[in-house]
Amino acid sequence: MSALPTPRTDAYLAELREEFPRLRVVDKPTHPWSRRIDRVLRALTFGGQAAYVSTYTTVLGSTIYLPASWGERSDEARYITLRHEAVHLRQFRRFGVVGMTLIYGLPLFPVGLALGRAAIEWEAYRETLAAYADVYGLHAARDPALHAHIRLQFTGPAYVFMWPFPRMVQRYIDRAVAALEAQSGDAPTP
Repeated sequence: MSALPTPRTDAYLAELREEFPRLRVVDKPTHPWSRRIDRVLRALTFGGQAAYVSTYTTVLGSTIYLPASWGERSDEARYITLRHEAVHLRQFRRFGVVGMTLIYGLPLFPVGLALGRAAIEWEAYRETLAAYADVYGLHAARDPALHAHIRLQFTGPAYVFMWPFPRMVQRYIDRAVAALEAQSGDAPTP
């Protein structure tokens, strides 16, 4: 990790430890299975997903695996990421390891139309949008660059090309932002 002060992250991790008493936090670069998964993802995506260990935070069961870049992130970025990952912790609690593996890995196809994986990730990315709004204001959740990033997560190699419909992903984003606006009473700017 890093010497950067992370009061928001530390407080949120403490909350997560209360909610998930078996929670573990592991560094991916030193975790042998994470390095193996990294090699498999690189092969499946022909090198497109080359950031699994360096950039992507992952949840498996009740463990959060932190990427090599975690120490370089701001407190706000860490907090937003943990909000996303907390959704996955709750999904593992709800569906179990076997259920999550089946939902995440199989329907309909592992590549291209991974409906289960897309549904699991969409729930977490809705929380990402909410976290951006909480930390930076609703304008941040409306940011086209953030929307483009989320669309790429669904359509690109990060999650092994799980959903090939960027306009559908954008519609989901628009609905999630509209729900945040309705919740806050903040109308969109024309």
